[in-house]
Amino acid sequence: MSIILQSTVGGFSAQFMRKLPLVEQAMREHGLEPSEFVISKDYASTATIPLMGPFFFNYSVYFGEETFTVTEPNDMVFLDYFFKRVLAADGPPELPRRPGLIRRLFGWMSEPV
Repeated sequence: MSIILQSTVGGFSAQFMRKLPLVEQAMREHGLEPSEFVISKDYASTATIPLMGPFFFNYSVYFGEETFTVTEPNDMVFLDYFFKRVLAADGPPELPRRPGLIRRLFGWMSEPV
């Protein structure tokens, strides 16, 4: 069986649904049963600008007696986080770091015009 998905905001993206079986396979390879997991997707907050929805979602993961919630901008960022968490059995996953302002500026300056 698969991970149980719940959403109050219209479901998960097609790309998320295509990649989910790969994550479930990795879970099985690490001794986890995907059917014991529930992933719930909700809005992280109310809209701050009228006519626009929230920019982030809360993803809550329930398994056994354990639960955790992360706030991410889209399904694929969450799935990447979840996948890394599945693979990291002993420690917390490494959060991606954005390059600093100076590094980005030099990167833009080095690109051909």
